[in-house]
Amino acid sequence: MGHHGKVPRVLLVLPTSTYRATDFIKAADSLGVEVAVASEEAVPLLPPDRQVLIDCSRPQSSAQALADLAATTPVDAIIPVDDVGVVVAALAAQQLGLPHNPPEAAAATRNKVAMRRLLETAEVAQPSFTLIGPNDDPDAMVNHLQYPLVVKPLSLSGSRGVIKVEKPEDLLTTVERVRRIIATAGGNPNEPVLAERFLAGAEVSVEGMLTNGRLTVLAIFDKPMQGNGPYFEETLFVTPSRHHPEIQDELAAMTQRAVDAIGLQEGPIHAELRITEGRVRVIEVAARSIGGLCGRAMRFGLMGVSLEELILRQAIGQDLFKRLPEAAGVMMLPIKEAGYLRRVRGLDAARAVPGITDVEITATAGTYLDRVPESDRYLGFLYARGRRPQDVEETLITAAALIEVEVTSA
Repeated sequence: MGHHGKVPRVLLVLPTSTYRATDFIKAADSLGVEVAVASEEAVPLLPPDRQVLIDCSRPQSSAQALADLAATTPVDAIIPVDDVGVVVAALAAQQLGLPHNPPEAAAATRNKVAMRRLLETAEVAQPSFTLIGPNDDPDAMVNHLQYPLVVKPLSLSGSRGVIKVEKPEDLLTTVERVRRIIATAGGNPNEPVLAERFLAGAEVSVEGMLTNGRLTVLAIFDKPMQGNGPYFEETLFVTPSRHHPEIQDELAAMTQRAVDAIGLQEGPIHAELRITEGRVRVIEVAARSIGGLCGRAMRFGLMGVSLEELILRQAIGQDLFKRLPEAAGVMMLPIKEAGYLRRVRGLDAARAVPGITDVEITATAGTYLDRVPESDRYLGFLYARGRRPQDVEETLITAAALIEVEVTSA
């Protein structure tokens, strides 16, 4: 592809909160792709002429800024790295005639009720749901849903503000708590919140790539520690999946149906599904790759290239590789108590556990750490590889137990 044999150029839309700029820039270097970045604040890793400042909350003007940058230095692809940038990337790529997701499909992945309605219209299996507006009486609203319920903000990600409600008398206080979390996150506390039927059962994530709407599954991650609430902190992801091959086929087929219903067309997707009483139901689909630094748990092709390199390869029209057949996993190190991070001990002991490949602490000393559901941040990430998924799971649990976190209240 590329411009007349020149180096291919890719524009990344990176919100400031993302951990992943470094991984993408490293991948671009090894592929020989030039990277420009659209971000909400300057990226120290790049020269000023290869970045543009945008405000993701203003998608139209941000997309125009991307198109203006591309007018002076043409780009081959625009890739959103995080949820926040998916609409901006779609609008800009549409304007420039590059492969893209329809902006309305990208927007639907950012609004949980819009997504639920599209899935409902296409009769894709999902939890039953209702919307609770600021003036609605929640009790009257949800009589037709059975308990337990899960209450969620429409636009936050990473389990932030997602809370299970066991019985009707707890609904009102939970909705008020979710509204406070939305306000703290800079959202409108009066926006409607989603109440949906809680689905018991195993949760999995499907990582895939779309080319002209066709899904290629890169990996299915089991979440062996995903509990049944009241909060839904992401912790352990292990691949390959231990579910029956027929269930895995069903997970892939349901993800494709969900993607079709939403209208997504191009690039990475991250879908979450639950297996309830042998049936697969869609929890949500994001128009981006797996969050945080979880992608580091996957390697592709004979050379073991990174997920970021795979995303860049697809964006410039190169073939995808298959995931290496090893078992691998990542544990997002949870924040067990809120407070100011003083120090983290035991990292060397954790690294020394056989099978552990890396530990990365992303929280910096002195920062205030809140817990899920108030927060969507993690202490860091722990990685392992092994012969079987269960070995990887045991390795990660063993190593995590050696890490001690010291927080103080002031």
